[in-house]
Amino acid sequence: FKHALQLVAGKFSDPNAKEDGEVTHFQALTTALSATVGLGNIAGVAVAITLGGPGATFWMIVAGLIGMSSKFVECTLGVKYRRVGEDGEISGGPMYYLSEGLKKRNLGGLGKVLAVLFAILCIGGSFGGGNMFQANQAFQQLSATFPILEGSGIYFGIILAILVGIVIIGGIKSIARVTDKIVPVMAILYVGFSLIIIGMNIGNIGAVLGEIYHGAFNAPALKGGVIGVLILGFRRAAFSNEAGVGSASIAHSASKTNEPVSEGVVALLEPFVDTVVVCTMTALVLVFTGFSDGVSGLDGAELTSAAFESVFPWFKFVLVVAIFLFAFSTMISWSY
Repeated sequence: FKHALQLVAGKFSDPNAKEDGEVTHFQALTTALSATVGLGNIAGVAVAITLGGPGATFWMIVAGLIGMSSKFVECTLGVKYRRVGEDGEISGGPMYYLSEGLKKRNLGGLGKVLAVLFAILCIGGSFGGGNMFQANQAFQQLSATFPILEGSGIYFGIILAILVGIVIIGGIKSIARVTDKIVPVMAILYVGFSLIIIGMNIGNIGAVLGEIYHGAFNAPALKGGVIGVLILGFRRAAFSNEAGVGSASIAHSASKTNEPVSEGVVALLEPFVDTVVVCTMTALVLVFTGFSDGVSGLDGAELTSAAFESVFPWFKFVLVVAIFLFAFSTMISWSY
């Protein structure tokens, strides 16, 4: 942790060193984080808690901690096998390290097949999880807050597409300049309000932790038992932090460094921030405010919004802004 934070702060960066790459450690981290700290943290966690109960929170945290290892490996490989163009532009990611790395183990044919397969599936992922889910959930929250907008999703989509287009035309440097401002602000805003709600209910902390622990190891058959709750927690963590998916290594490959492992160390902060911190905050707010039992009839981002509103009636307006920024930042990073 200490070394990762020192790398992000630029303690070991030499401004005079000749290093390949287009963005700093911090910008690579915020770009990759902006792709992961999205609606999975707000809507996805609500789905996990509704279906699996508070116990899903425990397994989500476990999956986040394990995910730090897989994120470290994939981002180290991303830098190790990246390609540098004549103009200094970087290309990296699983499609390169699968083909190049496996070729060194005399599995070149398998490597090429897996690389092509990853590229196709990654494009599918960018359309679905990286764009459609984000835009739809953002509009759902917007229209729920401002009913006058219902039925005008097409216009919201067009505006969002134009805004994303303006940023991504400039490539990774342009994306990094936006994400290194949006990500810290939205994460601090969201975590800050969550901590206030937890602080206001601090007397219930023992009961809540007991509920989470009991749900994790003694889940009722109705929720799918312990295995069912474990799977739900792991699925939601993977959807949120993308550890092992390989997508983050595409952004991290553009980092200015000659040491692949240093970027891996920076990258392992992602699942921690995304899942162990932000996702846990959402889960605790849902449990503390009594919205974890799924009886409200709400789902996804609307359920999380209702939980925050029960404490701060005006919070739905703040959450609309947060959800829009979460969605927007995820879309620009996935477009890259």
